[in-house]
Amino acid sequence: MRDPEHLGSARALPIMRPATAEPISHGGDLDAARERYPGAPEPWIDLSTGINPIPFPIPNLPAEIWSRLPARSEEEALLAAAAARYRVPYPGMIAAASGTQALIQLLPSLVPTSRVEILGPTYEEHEACWTRQGHRVSVVKDLEQSEGADVVIAVNPNNPTGRVIPVNRLRTVATALASKNGLLIVDEAFIDVLPEAASIASDPPPATIVLRSFGKTYGLAGLRLGFAIAEIPLATRIRAEFGPWAVSGPALRIGKAALSDPRWLAETTARLRSNQQRLDAVLEDAGLTVLGGTPLFRLARHVDAIKLAERLGRHGIHVRSFPREPQWLRFGLPADKLAWDRLAAALLSE
Repeated sequence: MRDPEHLGSARALPIMRPATAEPISHGGDLDAARERYPGAPEPWIDLSTGINPIPFPIPNLPAEIWSRLPARSEEEALLAAAAARYRVPYPGMIAAASGTQALIQLLPSLVPTSRVEILGPTYEEHEACWTRQGHRVSVVKDLEQSEGADVVIAVNPNNPTGRVIPVNRLRTVATALASKNGLLIVDEAFIDVLPEAASIASDPPPATIVLRSFGKTYGLAGLRLGFAIAEIPLATRIRAEFGPWAVSGPALRIGKAALSDPRWLAETTARLRSNQQRLDAVLEDAGLTVLGGTPLFRLARHVDAIKLAERLGRHGIHVRSFPREPQWLRFGLPADKLAWDRLAAALLSE
């Protein structure tokens, strides 16, 4: 990147490319699953995402919140709660958006055409969004391969492998990028249920943007809420790009309540970790090899993963498969005893 003012200068417009790529397959598409397996029993069990199956309880909301524009004070209250939750020194270092996907789509437009290295395999929207904006994008297997990049992107913990990069290693990369006006993006979508020391968000180094997802850990993905954390000038610029009312009034209110409830998060983290161990046992009993993941999802290998996914589909259970890694399957956590029993039975069926 050659912008001498780094990301605090006037917006540099990238070369636009036509969006001709095929849509990326994601988890959660039950419409497609029902169409493919019309005879599957209802209700479907969706294990194709890494979303907490037991969500934060939605507080009572005043009726007026649906009929008026969000107030600035409500956004400030959310940012203050996010700063406290993520241990960020100043709320001004945070920009809120309608989900981290919106931020992933925005960031490639904030820098000149650059060489981008993404640590992968990982969440494919990073690669798609930067490629669509005309950047030169490569996926690399380790950070040592990214030394010549202008922009480095790491999902930490990684989706779907669960690999965790130590914070000190990320700081080393950020320092090298800052020396040449580069940028490090750390996507911490699944880090809420890991130890706090795993996150770089509390003290992001220069030339670094940290993304935090709300909906996954709090089980409210439909709310659409996410955050970018960076030094104040960069966070201010991101907020300016979205303009006023970037987050809905209900999301501001619910997000603040959830982020201000450490007891709920602690109890949820303990439950998720226990269920992670339970899911590992269920998968291993069915002949799968658990490769990794996080407390919100598990990645497993099976020699006939494609056939196994089809068998589960016929039983009304949706899991995530990976065309680039045909022996991989990702499993989210079942929500209740019925879902656990149905999964165990379907895995062992013929």
